[in-house]
Amino acid sequence: MASLKQRTSGLVQRKNDRESGGEEDEARRCGEEDDQEQEDKGDSKETRLTLMEEVLLLGLKDQEGYTSFWNDCISSGLRGCMLVELALRGRLTLEACGVRRRSLLSRKVICKSDAPTGDVLLDEALKHIKDTQPPETVQSWIELLSGETWNPLKLHYQLRNVRERLAKNLVEKGVLTTEKQNFLLFDMTTHPLTNNTIKQRLVKKVQESVSGEVGERPHRMDKRVLSLILLAHSSDVLENAFAPLQDEQYDLGMKRVHTLLELEPEKESAKPNVNELMWAVVAAFTK
Repeated sequence: MASLKQRTSGLVQRKNDRESGGEEDEARRCGEEDDQEQEDKGDSKETRLTLMEEVLLLGLKDQEGYTSFWNDCISSGLRGCMLVELALRGRLTLEACGVRRRSLLSRKVICKSDAPTGDVLLDEALKHIKDTQPPETVQSWIELLSGETWNPLKLHYQLRNVRERLAKNLVEKGVLTTEKQNFLLFDMTTHPLTNNTIKQRLVKKVQESVSGEVGERPHRMDKRVLSLILLAHSSDVLENAFAPLQDEQYDLGMKRVHTLLELEPEKESAKPNVNELMWAVVAAFTK
């Protein structure tokens, strides 16, 4: 009888241990889930910018709140950013190159998904591309979205007031503010910088992407960062990111940028795990 009681008490003890261990595991899992939720909340607090917003932010003068009057490249550059942003989000792609491997600039842009992106400008461009038959090339879309076409029947493709709309997006995200400035003959709405932290984070990202080890190996560079560098150059705003650097760092940064610019889009697009449409946009600006 005593032996039976001992075995019974032993079973009860092991059962209690298992329950205690189960409670500890559950608590540990709950703790991990809470940590994950905190990480997600932390990530959500960081302001996320589109390629168009990043390029515009690099081009804006911090205190004046407008881009250089002499910059005639940023308009088409921002349209190129839209195409690449949509491609990176899985909405657009290039048609198959075929057996004869047609060039990037001769291949049409195809809509993979018309799911809303949550960005009005991107959704507007995506709708144009989806509804257009037969499809157009990357070069054609940059011109159509910029309004640089001689065909009056295609003027409705133009996306108007893009810089102003992007600036308002940045105002809503707490990066810029809105002011009115008088230029003798007219008043102009400007958007000076208010959140210098985000601007400096962007500038630092560009600087570090070409100054570190990854800058020596372009094929290892993040697709979005590589797109930003190439499109910022096409928009004539890239040098603004390197202007604060010392001479030696500036020379190194620009040297590696020139290395990226010397890459051949046709060869790069044939490599695995690349975004062909991004290289097609680069080819359109460097042809």
